[in-house]
Amino acid sequence: MTDPAKPKLSADTPLIHDGCAITNSRFGRYVEIGADTRVSNAVVGDYSYCDRSCDIANARIGKFANIASFVRIGATDHPLDKASLHHFLYRSADYWPDAEHDADWFAHRASRGIVIGHDTWIGHNAQIKPEITIGHGAVIASGAIVTRDVAPYTIVAGVSATVLRRRLPQALADRMIGLAWWDWDHATLRTALPDFRRLGAEAFLEAYGG
Repeated sequence: MTDPAKPKLSADTPLIHDGCAITNSRFGRYVEIGADTRVSNAVVGDYSYCDRSCDIANARIGKFANIASFVRIGATDHPLDKASLHHFLYRSADYWPDAEHDADWFAHRASRGIVIGHDTWIGHNAQIKPEITIGHGAVIASGAIVTRDVAPYTIVAGVSATVLRRRLPQALADRMIGLAWWDWDHATLRTALPDFRRLGAEAFLEAYGG
């Protein structure tokens, strides 16, 4: 039974829960952002969501991404080659009235973008470092720290994250990417919903010509 008190997802407006800080970001249709989440310089694709207390920066997130609580995507870096690591180097205006923030440093951070594919799952408390690509259908285990690219339909775990196993065999993964069901319109997804629920990946591909 549907909970009448729960806010409804919308094709027109993202569902952003209390306590979020959103800057320079765009959201697709049926997107939900959990409470106390920070999103900066990001694009979040249709149907994607994150649970509470996530931190997402400098990311391009595909459709149908499933992001659990306390995930950090695009952890910011500090200037390792300077005399100090501290904020005062680049957030200088917070410390002295006659100083400016270091615009070049913030531009450098923003340039180190992350790409997350469609139909991905990022587990609780996982971290994805800057300049990483997560392929379509990939799974990041809870607590993993991802420091290198993750291939499509691959499951990774650990610190630093390594391949645990494939989610789908390569041939099926290639067919699923070719089918690209994540680009279907809302009505088509609803029509196919019973098959999404009852069929395994290979049977689904056979049924839909993938």
